[in-house]
Amino acid sequence: MSIRIRTTPLTVVALAAGFALAAVTPALAGTTTAAARPASAASAQGDPRNVTQRVTDFYGAYIDAVWDTEDPAAGADAKALRNFYLSAPARKKVTAWEKKNHADGILFAQNVPVKWKVAYTGSCMGHATSRVTLTWSDGKHPQVTRIDVQSDLTTRKITDLKPAK
Repeated sequence: MSIRIRTTPLTVVALAAGFALAAVTPALAGTTTAAARPASAASAQGDPRNVTQRVTDFYGAYIDAVWDTEDPAAGADAKALRNFYLSAPARKKVTAWEKKNHADGILFAQNVPVKWKVAYTGSCMGHATSRVTLTWSDGKHPQVTRIDVQSDLTTRKITDLKPAK
């Protein structure tokens, strides 16, 4: 018996299994929830000198920390992020807003968004402004809010946050 005759049945079986898996995979992929899906971006990059990137880093890490309410370290992480990324006057303003409104002064809300993005909107007099867009639900018509964040160009600290008009 030649080698070609012995490997042909094995090849046929392997191809059949591959085709069956290819047919089943799309159906199985539809069973995952939005939270379990991998990110659509294959890569990410950053620059710690860029103030808009720092606002992006802050909001990404902060939302991760407050989203994970079951993690005992989440509260401490959120506080540490505020201390690192916000100037002292900005932290004081956020704390005052929170006491008055009984909500999170970084997100200007009582809950946590499901998505966020940050865009540079301009700079003037030693400060840069970024617009943070928070998305609160999935679907065709998600609720969205926006926050204007001002950062010092020298220290790169966030110096002011306010709901966008």
